Amino acid sequence: MTETVQLGDIAIRVTRKAIKNVHLSVHPPQGRVTLVAPTGTRLAVIRAYAISKLSWIRQQQVRLRDQAREPPRQFVERESHYLWGHRYLLTVAEQEAKPIVSLDHKRIRLKVRPGSDHAKRANVIHEWHKTLLHEAVPPLINKWEQKLNVTVAAYFLQRMKTRWGSCNPKAGNIRLNTELVKKPRDLLEYVVVHEMAHLIEPTHSDRFIAILDERYPSWREARSELNDLPLTAESWQD
Repeated sequence: MTETVQLGDIAIRVTRKAIKNVHLSVHPPQGRVTLVAPTGTRLAVIRAYAISKLSWIRQQQVRLRDQAREPPRQFVERESHYLWGHRYLLTVAEQEAKPIVSLDHKRIRLKVRPGSDHAKRANVIHEWHKTLLHEAVPPLINKWEQKLNVTVAAYFLQRMKTRWGSCNPKAGNIRLNTELVKKPRDLLEYVVVHEMAHLIEPTHSDRFIAILDERYPSWREARSELNDLPLTAESWQD
């Protein structure tokens, strides 16, 4: 069961779970606020806690709203695109052949059929991104299956508007945002580890934090860096 605490113009979604401490989060891109409290915590206590953190909540919301956003991509000649944290210029060529994307020094070369529109070009690039992730993700999963002593039944890649990844502990599956191909490789690894840790502990409990602290001590720095990078131009929906 979820409830809402309203503090002026800030609505805080409240959930109760079997955890020891309160977890307050401000989510990109618009600063949606959630609070997870231990089971049995009275709403008055939760409200008082939220009020004590009001200044911090507003600071986080301002930071997220001011965060850089990528301009919409048109997939045209000499447009900037990012891959594994590096900037590349796009070159576009039309040819009567199957569309293909290749990487050449500081250029991403896109070859499409004559008359291919924006949607078609975007789809070709997205499929290429998925191919690159399918090359990068399995070695990371294999590495961390051994370190965490878990098994990933399957992983999936998809566009995700509000999160970098997700996990279904019962099915043993993880999902990863295809936007991660644009970020440094170590940040992809952080998200993989984060989601795989949920196979041990499904919630963001103290136990989950302890697992990350022990197995991936730099996770806080990685999370901060990931959240500070430019957001995609796509409209996010909470």
